[in-house]
Amino acid sequence: MSLRSPLGKVLGLGTAKDGTDHWWGQRMSAVALALLGLWFTVSLLRLPGFEHALVVDFISAPLNSVLMVLLCATLAYHSYLGVQVVLEDYVHGPGLKVASLTASKFAHVFVAVASIYAVLKIGLGA
Repeated sequence: MSLRSPLGKVLGLGTAKDGTDHWWGQRMSAVALALLGLWFTVSLLRLPGFEHALVVDFISAPLNSVLMVLLCATLAYHSYLGVQVVLEDYVHGPGLKVASLTASKFAHVFVAVASIYAVLKIGLGA
């Protein structure tokens, strides 16, 4: 028998207080991806060709480099949020769920860092 009231038993066991943040993160990154994706699509269509030198010249422009870095970072973040929801919903073993979420985070960070590094290497002329 416990002397705690029913309210005292459930306090602190409610939401993790991050559901709304997750939802807003998905929506804001989706809006950013729509705008950046539109810019990227229009920019690619305006290129006279897709030869290596033309694409390097395109990425070397300062504004294009900045927008490409934003596109890479936003895409990795939005992808991470989506994969996280899928893993939380469909992976049922607690240990496997934690391992999957951890692997997903590492993979998304790696892809983001690698793509940003590639854009900066081209953009800075290294």
